Amino acid sequence: MNIKRAKQEIIDTVEAYLYKDEYGEYVIPQIRQRPVLLLGAPGIGKTQIMEQVARACGIGLVSYTITHHTRQSAIGLPFISHKEYGGKEYSVTEYTMSEIVASIYNKMEETGLQEGIMFIDEINCVSETLAPAMLQFLQCKTFGNHEIPRGWIIVAAGNPPEFNKSVREFDVVTMDRVKKIQVEPDFGVWKEYAYQENIHPSILSYLSLRTGFFYRMETTVDGKQFATPRGWEDLSRMISVYEKLHKEVTTDVVIQYIQHPKAAGDFAGYYELYRKYEADYQIDEILQGKSFEGMLKKVAHAPFDERMSVVNLLFSGVGQYVRRAVQREEVLEKVFDTLKLIKEVIGSSSDPLLVVEQHMELLREEWEKKKAAELLNRREDLCYRKAMELLEKYKNVIQGTGNRDGNQVFEELKEVFSGDREAYEDVFDQAGNVLENAFDFMEAAFLNSQEMVVFVSGLNTDFYSIRFLKEYECERYYRYNRELLFENVSQEIRKRIEAL
Repeated sequence: MNIKRAKQEIIDTVEAYLYKDEYGEYVIPQIRQRPVLLLGAPGIGKTQIMEQVARACGIGLVSYTITHHTRQSAIGLPFISHKEYGGKEYSVTEYTMSEIVASIYNKMEETGLQEGIMFIDEINCVSETLAPAMLQFLQCKTFGNHEIPRGWIIVAAGNPPEFNKSVREFDVVTMDRVKKIQVEPDFGVWKEYAYQENIHPSILSYLSLRTGFFYRMETTVDGKQFATPRGWEDLSRMISVYEKLHKEVTTDVVIQYIQHPKAAGDFAGYYELYRKYEADYQIDEILQGKSFEGMLKKVAHAPFDERMSVVNLLFSGVGQYVRRAVQREEVLEKVFDTLKLIKEVIGSSSDPLLVVEQHMELLREEWEKKKAAELLNRREDLCYRKAMELLEKYKNVIQGTGNRDGNQVFEELKEVFSGDREAYEDVFDQAGNVLENAFDFMEAAFLNSQEMVVFVSGLNTDFYSIRFLKEYECERYYRYNRELLFENVSQEIRKRIEAL
């Protein structure tokens, strides 16, 4: 299955394992909660989905790559204790608490989260001495003498044997005690994630044209050559920073992340063309609604790859405006929630400034708690930070007036908030205008072509575009969805029928 489906399977498993009866007992007792064993090629996102699952379920996450551990660090150190059996005292070997088990208790204490996921990566690549302990861990949920705490679910991940010479195959006894999920790379699913994580548009454009290089693993006389989703994501971060520093993205840079010479060289060449198309087609001017007649003639004679690059450049440009609008809206919603709480008590307070400061501190504590528990993704973390910046601005406004009347202070807060709301509406309208301008060019250049299908499909896939289009009424978006995407589905169905 693909990584998206695997993520949902794990979420469903977590919710089922943590479901309690009317007496507060887990309906599926811990001994019957099979560990999840996630098997898939390296670099396809197995570790990342565990972070997403923990955030989605609001539970803790403790992660370990087991190949970094020895038998002692995994199960603890032996020590001699004395016990009495049948009236006689005996020396008995026991073990100190495993570092891994102790880390779960530490997580519970730090975050207050009593339930979570114990994630062990590369579990089928352990050393000879640690292998029995891993089998015991999967079968009995213990390390040495110490059990995994109740409410903590075991998820393990590993690579198939063809990707790692150190892989050990688990026997039937062990496999019959786990919930096995096999994961395969899927570009379409990764693309949804990539839009939300703001993966560099040149990479998304390139992989849309060269899907075969999204995941590639080959054995050659020179050793393994590979390209993985993890490599593309890390390269994306580096490209974004290189552009800000005005550094050149060369093949030598790309191959440090995409360790497949052909893919690396091909992308490096494409990246240069992508930047050239951005300038040649004056994408920014098109999005601002300026004349594009000259660009229509150019794109009409362009090869397929160039036309698709132009579409992706337009989509990326629209995405920047849409993302800015959605992020501002999320910040204002969080600030508005805080203002509602302030309104409830500010009129009865002798010091309204103190009320504002207290609620600012509550928001900060909420942010810090979620951050410590790793329950925030980058988008949510940024939202908290921006909201706290706005509230700090509001506090400074109140301090500047010296007003101590609660009701008047709240009116001042409303006025400042209204100003920020108007600024957001300007950003929202700007994003809408940019989208309409993009459709103007798409209609003039491509109309009912495959390029328009790609553009509209991108809007349907992008997290921020979906959020934006819930608020912004774009007639052409809905029309082309009906006409083009429905026709696409119809063609696929006809092809399948004809193949029978």
